[in-house]
Amino acid sequence: MFEKLNAIEVRYDELIQSNSNLSAESDSAHYRNHAKALAEIQPLVEKFRDYKGILAEIEQARELLNTTDGEMYDLADQELRVLRSREETLLADIKLLLVPKDPNDEKNVILEIRAGTGGNEAGIFGAELFRMYSRFAERQGWRIDVLSISETGIGGIKEVIAIIEGRHVYSRLKYESGVHRVQRVPTTEASGRIHTSTATVAVLPEAEDVDIQIDSKELRIDTFCSSGPGGQSVNTTYSAVRITHLPTGIVVSQQDEKSQIKNKAKAMKVLRSRLYELELQKQQDAIAQDRRSQVGTGERSEKIRTYNFPQNRITDHRINFTTHQLTEVLNGDLTDLVEQVVTHFQSEKLKQIQEVSPET
Repeated sequence: MFEKLNAIEVRYDELIQSNSNLSAESDSAHYRNHAKALAEIQPLVEKFRDYKGILAEIEQARELLNTTDGEMYDLADQELRVLRSREETLLADIKLLLVPKDPNDEKNVILEIRAGTGGNEAGIFGAELFRMYSRFAERQGWRIDVLSISETGIGGIKEVIAIIEGRHVYSRLKYESGVHRVQRVPTTEASGRIHTSTATVAVLPEAEDVDIQIDSKELRIDTFCSSGPGGQSVNTTYSAVRITHLPTGIVVSQQDEKSQIKNKAKAMKVLRSRLYELELQKQQDAIAQDRRSQVGTGERSEKIRTYNFPQNRITDHRINFTTHQLTEVLNGDLTDLVEQVVTHFQSEKLKQIQEVSPET
């Protein structure tokens, strides 16, 4: 691990030196790429340098322990304990920063909330969840826009879809996906019985524009005589074009023009459009699959989190974390809960990496 960290530090210094020789105006694309690379590794390098500094201080404290006694020994021993605690904290931070980043982490998100099991109470709870995430977004300085909403008329929602834009949105919200369960006495419940209802939350990374790249090696281009109207020249010259895209089997023919070049250009335009449509469908299918895997069926047994009003308790069942700040969380103070969940799953990823490559 430390060999890798040393290499990253060297790369960081190289980028610093390289950036000092660039100007944003002279080579803006190159400058932006360097700046982005610097920003990505800077937190890790800073933690690593802090860690090396702590190791040096620990060594000094040990030497002092070996050369002193009495009150000075006690002070040195106390300082050494503080330094070792700091060393452990920094090492844990470094390991988390070494976890490979999710390529979607910087993306905006599509937030979808739907009423699940529980009738009107499920719809009311869904509306409360949307208000919770909206307020959390405001606290983070993010922008939230409602794309569509279906309301129940009694303060609830059947479904709401919104886009949240800002820095690190997906990285912070991606673990909110799943079935959220509420336990409380509904306002419409005359007998005072506690009801259990659910709402589903799906957090999807905003889809990117599809960029179609066509490799000429993947095309078979045939020419033939046009069979359509247009006179003798059209029918006797090889102006018609048939393009076959070998990976997908899509075939496009064009013979409207007398010029083979023009027919080929038109055929390529049609092919590009069909490939775009195909890639877009793949993207949408992937999003739909992601949505299904996130929310399940919406049944109570599939819950990831329970909001228990009588006990003023929120429990995240995935990480066995409980907080008694239910009112604060529903008012948008999600920071601690989100941090707990993100840290847990980052630690799980780190364990998986260490199992595959147990480097120390």
